[in-house]
Amino acid sequence: MSIDNIDAERARALREGLSDYDLDAEDLALLDGEPPQEEAATRRALPVLAVVGRPNVGKSTLVNRVLGRRAAVVQDMPGVTRDRVRYPAEWAGRAFILLDTGGWEVGVDGLDEAVARQAEASVEEADAIVFVVDAVVGATDTDLAVARLLQRCGKPVIVAANKVDSSHQLPEVAQLWSLGLGEPYAVSALHGRGSGDLLDRCVAMLPEAKEPAVGSGPQPGRVALVGRPNVGKSSLLNALLGHERVVVDATAGTTRDPVDETVMIGQTPWTFVDTAGIRRRMHKSRGADFYASLRTARAIEEADIAMVLLDASQPLSEQDQRIVLQAVEAGRGIVLVNNKWDLVDVERQEELAREYERELSHVAWAPRINISAKTTWHTNRIERALVETLEGWRTRIPTGRLNAFLGQVVAANPHPVRGGKQPRILFATQARSCPPRFVLFTTGFLDPGYRRFLERRLREEFGFTGTPIQISVRVRQRRQRRR
Repeated sequence: MSIDNIDAERARALREGLSDYDLDAEDLALLDGEPPQEEAATRRALPVLAVVGRPNVGKSTLVNRVLGRRAAVVQDMPGVTRDRVRYPAEWAGRAFILLDTGGWEVGVDGLDEAVARQAEASVEEADAIVFVVDAVVGATDTDLAVARLLQRCGKPVIVAANKVDSSHQLPEVAQLWSLGLGEPYAVSALHGRGSGDLLDRCVAMLPEAKEPAVGSGPQPGRVALVGRPNVGKSSLLNALLGHERVVVDATAGTTRDPVDETVMIGQTPWTFVDTAGIRRRMHKSRGADFYASLRTARAIEEADIAMVLLDASQPLSEQDQRIVLQAVEAGRGIVLVNNKWDLVDVERQEELAREYERELSHVAWAPRINISAKTTWHTNRIERALVETLEGWRTRIPTGRLNAFLGQVVAANPHPVRGGKQPRILFATQARSCPPRFVLFTTGFLDPGYRRFLERRLREEFGFTGTPIQISVRVRQRRQRRR
């Protein structure tokens, strides 16, 4: 009989032995549950509808109205949105990608110029365009300049005259015919007035989606780039892509909305999500920073791996530790990236090693790589760290192998006696992967130190590189026999 068969038989015997203990319906469901099967990835090439316009005309408000939720960061000040951000949307049974953009201005420089370049790039990417204009202000010189550019783009364009809250403003809308882009549609993104007619026209302009392409395995890993402001998250995404996909500026907090992009690393596509830098505790944030923090937290929860960027030239801060803890509590795989390594000397390297040992010893299992996003130095090491972490995060141990291993560990290192009793592990199962979660049925409570010992031995035996391990204990008493 093979070792696998022996382990399976032993697990079956242990499982039958649980019948002598009080188990509830949840226990039985856990024990009888089958591990989830990986589904084939199905991706659909959806048409893209870009929303463009000068700053503070209500583009993000319109995006939120279309989506039916507050997905895009909105604040009553210009320049909140800076990158082009994709959102899956649907109207009248038609699925499409909605592309929110930053304010498009002509003849600007610095950060505003970088934002304008992203808006221009969205026109190239889009299949159809919604040009948002403030109907209260009317067509400005900037609007006219942008309109001339849109006339030459060769894409279908529809003008959305925003901030029309009543029929008394309709004469002001008629003046927007001067843009030369056809009939303007009167809408109020804030209150929803006219948004249905606008969307009907938009989906009529969009091409049909391409046939779905079905892959042979799970979807590519999703990686959230997280960290404090100005640690180089956007620079790293641009370095991996080989072009300026997101706005990079020396000003801390340039990124506000999560920006996702598929990056080919080797032969594997990875979805990277550039997030806003976490400045402080969420309840102390205000305005755009507060909503950006909410979206960063959601991006971490929706990712497979949190790539935590640290400024290696600066001491580890409380913010860095809190971000790492946030990723651990979310159950994501973790890769620690020491960026700006070109600014680190030998003395700083020694200090950093001591800081890791003192402040981040609880995530010693996370891969650690040193890079320079600015010069792309050692960015080729990212692929191996991601592959190992994703593999560890998705690892599932067969029940027979798990119980055989724990049996050996407990025999060699039994739990200490507490109060005259020694807790015993009756049976163990891996309830899920992504992240790995183990449930131990025992006769008594296990000390936290012993749980940490079991976690360490699981890592030594099975790897689990880059992933937190969750171990829960269910104490069950032997069923009383009837006389």
